Amino acid sequence: AAAAAANFPFCTIEPNVGEVVVPDERLARIAAIARSAKVIPTQLEFVDIAGLVAGASRGEGLGNQFLGHIREVDAILHLLRCFDDPDVVHVAGSVDPLRDAEIIDTELMLADLDSLERRLNGLVKRARGGDKDAKDTLVAAERAAAVLREGRPARVVPLAAEEERAFSGLQLLTAKPVLYVCNVEEGDAAAGNAATARVEARAASEGAAAVVISARIEAEVAELSEDDRSEYLASLGLTETGLTQVIGAGYRLL
Repeated sequence: AAAAAANFPFCTIEPNVGEVVVPDERLARIAAIARSAKVIPTQLEFVDIAGLVAGASRGEGLGNQFLGHIREVDAILHLLRCFDDPDVVHVAGSVDPLRDAEIIDTELMLADLDSLERRLNGLVKRARGGDKDAKDTLVAAERAAAVLREGRPARVVPLAAEEERAFSGLQLLTAKPVLYVCNVEEGDAAAGNAATARVEARAASEGAAAVVISARIEAEVAELSEDDRSEYLASLGLTETGLTQVIGAGYRLL
């Protein structure tokens, strides 16, 4: 609620952090059966950073700083603009959610590839010296680098169970699970629109998830009582808030 929002790029410099409870109806029932003295629901922490721009992997737009913030999280949520409004500027001058997602993915892939290429020589030397961990890491790094050079994220690399430890040790940005969040006008919140359909198709092709929300509706809902909230959502053809959708989808990612 205290996060700044303005109609120009890089309004956000330092990350905005929010913690939310994961809704789970089973929790109260289980607590009653177990006669729990205290109920502690699961929480998710969301870290909101400024959008990356083309060249972020080379430091454009404070890219290195923002990439560092992304490196610390467990999953990535792409918040994509899927509405037209001449009064809300877009850094690229036009609305195209797939282009925006591709800019992000490209910058993350370039950052990952740069990270791997700087490590490969050292891994080769250690592997030749008989370091077992280095050998395993080298195999993982070479496989990831090959995929990244093809323009695909590291998360598409198929892994056997015994390879997961070495692969996760690479700490690649594009190995993180992804959720696409489509921000639409109020009238499109229930059924989406042509832009969200394109995003959903992209997500399905990657084995990722996508949800449709309206940030404007979420701002309205936050000001309402529980009873008024339900009535307001029903009037829009919605059964739950966008936040609830994002929490549920985000929790399933992990």
